[in-house]
Amino acid sequence: MEASIVHSFFLIFAGAAVVASIALYTRQPMLIAYIALGVLFGPSVLSLIDEPKLMDEMSHIGIIFLLFLLGLDMQPSHLLNMLKKASWIALLSSAAFALLGYSVALLCGYTNIESLVIGVAMMFSSTIVCIKLLPTTVLHHKHTGELVVGLLLLQDIIAIAVLLVLYSMSGNDGDSQNIMQYIKPLISLPLLVCGAFLFVKYVLLKLIAKFDRFHEYIFLVSIGWCLSMAVLAETLGLSAEMGAFIGGVALATSPISQYIATHLKPLRDFFLVLFFFSIGASFNLDLLGQVIIPALILAIGSLAIKPVVFRYLLQGIKEKASTSWEVGFRLGQVSEFSLLIAYLAANIGLIGIEASHVIQATAILSFALSTYVVILNFPSPIALSNKLRRD
Repeated sequence: MEASIVHSFFLIFAGAAVVASIALYTRQPMLIAYIALGVLFGPSVLSLIDEPKLMDEMSHIGIIFLLFLLGLDMQPSHLLNMLKKASWIALLSSAAFALLGYSVALLCGYTNIESLVIGVAMMFSSTIVCIKLLPTTVLHHKHTGELVVGLLLLQDIIAIAVLLVLYSMSGNDGDSQNIMQYIKPLISLPLLVCGAFLFVKYVLLKLIAKFDRFHEYIFLVSIGWCLSMAVLAETLGLSAEMGAFIGGVALATSPISQYIATHLKPLRDFFLVLFFFSIGASFNLDLLGQVIIPALILAIGSLAIKPVVFRYLLQGIKEKASTSWEVGFRLGQVSEFSLLIAYLAANIGLIGIEASHVIQATAILSFALSTYVVILNFPSPIALSNKLRRD
């Protein structure tokens, strides 16, 4: 197993260095290059990576760190205010996108249930792509960033509810057990938030203040806190990402938060390469001919309709047209939650393999199309023009 992991890491990161160099020379986004590398090295083409599940699990850590760092940049008072303002927008927009997915899937010949699952998968935008394309030192402290993050968090809450339904369908437990699966997160979320803020205030910040001369100690405590919150959230029936985000927000009021954020970014980027690689590696190219047409329609439809929907919904809370359009385009893709929904729904026999791959292909295509739109038109860390490049 050890040799296999070392060999897999060599292929992924040596290959990523090559494709990243090509991407930069040809002025293409590196995220797309990592996905393409995954397709090339995965089971569908060269079959060089024999531990795709392990890579997928490790890449999940990248998302956890991403959400933790995001939380470190969010002031709790601003975040709470944005969540209050945007809740009805998240619900209405999710319903509109679900209707789009359901209608297209039905017209393409999928069953009612499969069309419903595809519709649900279209409801969400990608946290990882959106945040990766947000300038971390600019928009996180501005209104546009707060809108994007608030809507993503509300979508994540809806996505968790959907995943709970699918998990309950996959189990054979009694009715009372299934009811508890729904009640448990509702009780545990406020407890986790309160516990995190109290622990940070009375324990964590005191420890950091006492030993702040030891940089290695702050690094270790930060990672320990992030992963502890992620595991605790999962134990309480929430997502690991949500736990990491709450852990970051709890630290955000302290001046040490920006120091931690700066020093954890390389670790986050290491795991994010694995995440995008695993997306490409998990796709079965043999089914591409069957799913490419509906996937293209859904991906282009998502990118075309989401900005329009957000433009008019955000107008209801007196947002400027330029801000509303930008938020809509930044949220124009499908989510990594959609990939998980496809996997779970296929596992419990709710949808077929073809319908599952429609969702996967839509996610990959929408990641690519949305990334190009954002980096060509809006400020981002990987923008193609110097004028738009911000970090």
